[in-house]
Amino acid sequence: MAQGSEPPVPAVAEAPSPRRRARRPRAAAIARAELPEQSASPADIADPLLRQEAKRAAVWIGMAVLTGLAIYLAEPLLVIFGGMVFAAMIDGGARLLGRVLPIGRGWRVAIVLIAALGFLVWTSLYAGSQIAAQAAQLPEIVQAQALRGLEWLKANGAAIDIKSLEGIVNQVAGGLGQLTSAVGGVLGGFTTMFLIAVLGIYLAVEPQLYRRGFAWLLPAAERKGFEETALEMGKTLRRLLAGRLLGMLVEGIGTWLLLAVYGVPMAGLLAVLTGLLAFLPNIGAPISGALMVLVGFSGGTDMGIYCIIVYVVVQTVDGNLIVPMIAKHTADLAPALVLGAQLIMGALFGVLGLALADPLVAMIKVALEHRSMRNEASNQAAGT
Repeated sequence: MAQGSEPPVPAVAEAPSPRRRARRPRAAAIARAELPEQSASPADIADPLLRQEAKRAAVWIGMAVLTGLAIYLAEPLLVIFGGMVFAAMIDGGARLLGRVLPIGRGWRVAIVLIAALGFLVWTSLYAGSQIAAQAAQLPEIVQAQALRGLEWLKANGAAIDIKSLEGIVNQVAGGLGQLTSAVGGVLGGFTTMFLIAVLGIYLAVEPQLYRRGFAWLLPAAERKGFEETALEMGKTLRRLLAGRLLGMLVEGIGTWLLLAVYGVPMAGLLAVLTGLLAFLPNIGAPISGALMVLVGFSGGTDMGIYCIIVYVVVQTVDGNLIVPMIAKHTADLAPALVLGAQLIMGALFGVLGLALADPLVAMIKVALEHRSMRNEASNQAAGT
C-alpha cells in the first residue's frame, strides 16, 4: 500500500428498495395460492369427546400390549426380580453387620456372601448325601401311607373307590418326587440361580447407582416421588425377607430337634422341607405338615400322633410370634390376597413365580400407598 493513501472503505450491502420489499409478500402469497389446499387427514378426530375416548382406548391397548409382553418375557423379568430380592437379602445382612462392625459396605457385603456360600458348602458336604438318600425314599412312603389311609376310611364306612383314587395318589407322589429331587440336587436350575445371584450382587454393591439411573429416565417432577417410594419398598422388602428367613430357621431347626428326639425317620429331610416351604405363606405349612404326619404314621400310631403335635407346636410358635412381628414392621398383607397372588403367579410362572409372589405383592402395595399419598397431597395443595 502506498504511503499516504487512504485505506479502502468496506463495501456496504445495498438495502433493498421499498418496491423489492413489497414484492416478497406478494410472491409468497402467489406461491401459497398455487399450492392445492390440504384437506383434513383421515386419522384426524374433530370431536373432542371422541378424541378423549380414543386416547383412553390407546392407553388400555398399550397396557394390554405391555401385559402380554410381560407374560411373554416372564422368565427374564422374574430372574431380574429374583435378583432384586436376593440383593435385598444381602443388603439386609450388610446393614445388620454395620451395627456391630465399623467397616465399609463392600467388606460387609463380602462377609455376608462368604457366610452364605460357606453354609451351602457345609450343608452339601455334611448333610447332602443323607438328605438325598432320604428324598429318594420319601415318595414311596407317602404313597404307601396315603393308600393305607384310604383303605382305613373305606373299612370304616366311607364310600371311596380305591382304584379311582390310586391315580391321584400316584400323581401326588410323582410331584413329591420332583420336589425332593429338586431339594437333593439343585444343579438343575443352576443357570437361573447363577443369574439371580450375579444380579443380586451387582444391585447390592451399588444400589444407589441403579436407583438414581432409573429415576433419571423419569420426568423431573416424578423423580423425588420415585426415590421415596423406592427407598420405602427396599425397606419393606428387607424386613419382609428377614422375617421369612427367621421363620424358616425357627421352623426348620425346631422341627428337626423335635422329630430327632423321638426318633422319627427322615427328620433331617422333613426339617429341610419344612424350612424351605416356610418361605411360602399359606401354602408351605399344610404341605410340610401333611408330609410330616404321613411319615410319622409309617412308624406307628404313636409316632403319627407325635408328629401332629410337633406340627401344631411349630406352627403355633410361628403364627403367634414370628408372623405378627413381620406384619408389625412390614406391609400387613391379607392372607386371601397373598394366596390369590400365589395361585396366579404359580400358574403363570411356575415355582419361581410362586416363591416371588409374596415379595411382589408387598412391593406393589407400598407403591400404591405412596402413590395415593402423593395424590392426596396434591389435591389438598390444589384445594388451598
